Amino acid sequence: MADKMQSSVTSISLQGWEFVDEDDGIPFRARSGYAHRTWARTYTSLPELFIQPESLEEVEKAVNLARKCRRRITTTGCGHSPSDITCTSSWLVNLDNFNKVLSLDKDTGVCVVQAGIRLFQLSDALDAAGLALPSLGSINEQSLAGAISTGTHGSSLHHGLISEIILALKITLADGTTASCSPTRNPDLFRAALLSLGALGILVEITLRAVPSFSLAWSQTIDADAHILSTWSTTLWTTSPFTRVWWFPYMRRAVVWRATPVPPADLLSGAVTHRAPPTNYYESHLGYLIYHNLLLLAQYLPRLTPYIERFVFGMTYGFRNGSTTSAVQPSRDAFLMNCLYSQHVNEWAIPLAAGPEALSRLGAWLAGRPEAEHRIPFDATGLWVHSPVEVRVAGANPSPGERPFLDPSQADGPSLYLNALMYRPYLRDPPRRMTERFYEGFEYLMRELGGKPHWAKTFAATRGDLEAWYGEDFGRFEGVRREVDPEGMFVGPWQRRYLLGEGEAVLPLEERGFETSRARDGGWEVMGRMAGGEEED
Repeated sequence: MADKMQSSVTSISLQGWEFVDEDDGIPFRARSGYAHRTWARTYTSLPELFIQPESLEEVEKAVNLARKCRRRITTTGCGHSPSDITCTSSWLVNLDNFNKVLSLDKDTGVCVVQAGIRLFQLSDALDAAGLALPSLGSINEQSLAGAISTGTHGSSLHHGLISEIILALKITLADGTTASCSPTRNPDLFRAALLSLGALGILVEITLRAVPSFSLAWSQTIDADAHILSTWSTTLWTTSPFTRVWWFPYMRRAVVWRATPVPPADLLSGAVTHRAPPTNYYESHLGYLIYHNLLLLAQYLPRLTPYIERFVFGMTYGFRNGSTTSAVQPSRDAFLMNCLYSQHVNEWAIPLAAGPEALSRLGAWLAGRPEAEHRIPFDATGLWVHSPVEVRVAGANPSPGERPFLDPSQADGPSLYLNALMYRPYLRDPPRRMTERFYEGFEYLMRELGGKPHWAKTFAATRGDLEAWYGEDFGRFEGVRREVDPEGMFVGPWQRRYLLGEGEAVLPLEERGFETSRARDGGWEVMGRMAGGEEED
């Protein structure tokens, strides 16, 4: 590796795993032999270099060296997306050591951070100052940059994407310079970078506005899905500021989670105290192992799946409608949930009003009822799927002029996010026909109802589909991308597949299509090649 580097950039010498430029003394913290895996182990890649900068100067240096060495750069955080968006055989940048809080104003809530900070680290820093993020998704392992770059959202009519709290950004571009942007400064770059998909550069600094810290009193209750549908347009989403639903189609039931902020005075007076939820069946060591092994058994005997799901549902939430669990927790804890096992995930955003039709038709299809009831033109015979389907709501961003160009949520009203998962027990994929048919039918329905896919998840779409769904905004995003990265330093197979399409010319620094093979630990190992040079010889 050192010889190859020195043949391209003569001022680089190898010292341990750290490259040091003899002229400027800025470290280039890179090493080879690193295996990058997604959290779910769905994809593995072997980057030529794994780079962990600790300063802005180091980020800019990595970009400048990549340009001289004619290499593509990919950025990753925790790799929680189950897709191949963070995979590369070229250079992989990780910002875990670029994670400082640069400034924090307790009075205004304005906070400036380095982009690699993980959400749990940011939440801890804000809490120490009496502040909090107004909303979170279901996990807090993501870097802040990764969360906003893929369109992470919470579970509330009052909040849209996590990125709606962002006031300004700094991004290091392919020419090695760092640009600042905000709603009033480089506004098109700002709207593109708010959901960048790793295609514009490396986010390095984020300015956001936090809120006073708060705790949530929450409860989750079992109910029949018929009752959920009957209250959909009245009280289901408005009773509490934060609401999410887990729907179990085989049981025709749902678990409704509702959370309301606790008045600070009640906590100070002791009228309300923090109270952790009881450990449920999923989260107990025994329950975790039993469900894991039952899922594995169902790989060989798929017809057992509904019975397994019913058993685990009852053990986790209770067997009777009305069974309730409750707790009072700081918001940074209350929002989180256990993702359990490796999984494939397919999530789409549709209009909130379309929710009852979506669940009714999907339930009818999975139950094998006549096509006239579900109108999904694929046979579900022998199809057995895992539970739950996660059902979450998100509000529209308040200012259309600050909305990310590629925001998948509805522009003119609240969105419903439906998340269909298939577990991979012990990293073993379900029978391929199961996952493919489930997602084929699910996506057909989502498209019919005016949906768009969540960028971080698994989905099937072409550039033509995305152009039709996003209209003018798709073209504006691509215009920004071409301007800031004309040679394709941040373009790989994922970006080619969805953003550029197959008709556009190959870019000089673009990483070409992945070749896949089965990885030892499950999932797929992918290998790309650079658009020019020895990799194509």
